[in-house]
Amino acid sequence: MWFRRDLRIGDLPALLAAGSDNQTVVPLFVIDPGFARAGAPRRALLHGILNHLDQQIRDRFGSRLLIRHGDPAVEVPAIAAAFDASTVYVSRDYAPYGRQRDTLVAAALAEQGRSLAGVGSPYAVDPGRVLKGDGTPYKVFTPFSKIWRQAGVEPPAPDPGGDMAWAPTSALDEYCHPLFDPPEPGCRLPSVGEAAALDRWASFLDAASAADGTMRSGVSAYNDLRDQPALAGTSHLSPDLKWGTIHPRTLLADLDLSGPKDDGAMVFSSELAWRDFYADVLFTQPHTAWKNLNTRFDAMPVDTDTAARRRFDQWTAGETGFGIVDAGLRQLLATGWMHNRVRMIVASFLVKDLHLPWQWGARWFMQHLLDGDIASNNHGWQWAAGTGTDASPYFRVFNPTTQQERYDRRGEYVDRWVKTSAEPMVDHGVEREEALRRLRMLRDA
Repeated sequence: MWFRRDLRIGDLPALLAAGSDNQTVVPLFVIDPGFARAGAPRRALLHGILNHLDQQIRDRFGSRLLIRHGDPAVEVPAIAAAFDASTVYVSRDYAPYGRQRDTLVAAALAEQGRSLAGVGSPYAVDPGRVLKGDGTPYKVFTPFSKIWRQAGVEPPAPDPGGDMAWAPTSALDEYCHPLFDPPEPGCRLPSVGEAAALDRWASFLDAASAADGTMRSGVSAYNDLRDQPALAGTSHLSPDLKWGTIHPRTLLADLDLSGPKDDGAMVFSSELAWRDFYADVLFTQPHTAWKNLNTRFDAMPVDTDTAARRRFDQWTAGETGFGIVDAGLRQLLATGWMHNRVRMIVASFLVKDLHLPWQWGARWFMQHLLDGDIASNNHGWQWAAGTGTDASPYFRVFNPTTQQERYDRRGEYVDRWVKTSAEPMVDHGVEREEALRRLRMLRDA
């Protein structure tokens, strides 16, 4: 069982397949050299999650997580050969790099007479399954989401039983490399692992204080509270979904989706649909990881000179002088997470007020987010930039002042993160007109 973005034991179809028919499970994780490019917060979080998974396997099954460092196309076949494993089981990966890596691993295994078997994925509905009547993928979220709801989500897989055979620790020790030294994350890390993810989900299903002062579950109050960053109105499960310490199928199984579309459970499930949608877009158009989906915007003038770099540095430090923008960026630096409404405001400010490439902001987020996911992050940035699928029209420019008045009326969120405020680095009205001028230039061209 080659673990990747499914770092749990429960609700894991690939693990059940690996242990079926009296097969002995060798649990493997490979530290890919490419992961060194990930930010310190994500690497530190992964270190904790892998330690937790290793302890789970030790406590429950008397085995251990076999850690290897190196190219998966070398390491996975080598371990398969060492244990004479006929099959390597994985949860399928649909991201561009993951697909390329798995193609190479499958080819290397095939040369040995072994196979790579994909069972399940990190998504509620696998990319490529939601199609139009003519067999082409959807380019807009709303019709995608309607078919997504009809596609059918499998029920959670059962936990592996005590009769599943695992390779004993003694058999794995000689092949196991040390994990890696955890980097200093530079931010507060949440509790990690499958148990912590399930606890977060249980808490979100439990009672919470709603905006009207009543006590409602986090799910039932979700639609009312999710856009207010000062309140605990979201699940904070995005890092768990990123690393697969919980599966969206587990979440959907606990939701009552019989209510109206503005019901909290329905709205929360729509956020899971957005996650699947962005994965589907990246699967069908892998070039959109770093390039505009709407190629018309390739000709949009953006600033990349030395002055632009100085503005970018001011933005990354949370010193723009706009309270809700600075609060979001400082929250990111302190916690490795940013409220989703604020992510949109912060992104709009970088693209529309500072006229910088959205890719600069997307890379910065990927360096600092605990939940950094290439599909959700980069297509979210394209939504804000107006260059992607279901894009906010480019001429819609978020006013950071009115956004703060609407979503942080009492200033609680801004006060929590911004103790001293700088002068606004730009005049929003002037920069809005500049953004629209550039749009007109693009249209005229």
